[in-house]
Amino acid sequence: MDMRAPVKVYMTKKLLGVKPDTTVQEASKMMMEFEVGSLVVIDDEGKVVGFFTKSDILRRVIVPGLPYTTPVKEIMTKNLITVDANTPLGEVLKKMAEHRIKHILIEEEGKIVGIFTLSDLLEASRRRLETAISTE
Repeated sequence: MDMRAPVKVYMTKKLLGVKPDTTVQEASKMMMEFEVGSLVVIDDEGKVVGFFTKSDILRRVIVPGLPYTTPVKEIMTKNLITVDANTPLGEVLKKMAEHRIKHILIEEEGKIVGIFTLSDLLEASRRRLETAISTE
């Protein structure tokens, strides 16, 4: 894996999103259905205004005892941590470690265009290993 390659090589381009008034339960069902660990929160104008993860459910809903009918906007992460799509993978991983996060939003020209997760890194490693094994 080339740590100097731009993160856009490894990122997931298809983002799943919910509206700010979506309940935690509805958002959680969507995460389960699509087998993802995070969702972007999108306002009526199509702008990403927040980020919602499995960790948010645990730390901000279950532990404090909030109802599952709580709107996502009340517990989502609002201070988005992003990197440019051309940022080298090594720098992205360093930033994720510094912020202790498993997901990071990727932007290009000020617009969110994808997401990079530790799962993306594992998948890229798996593909590389499969390629190495098949050439032997």
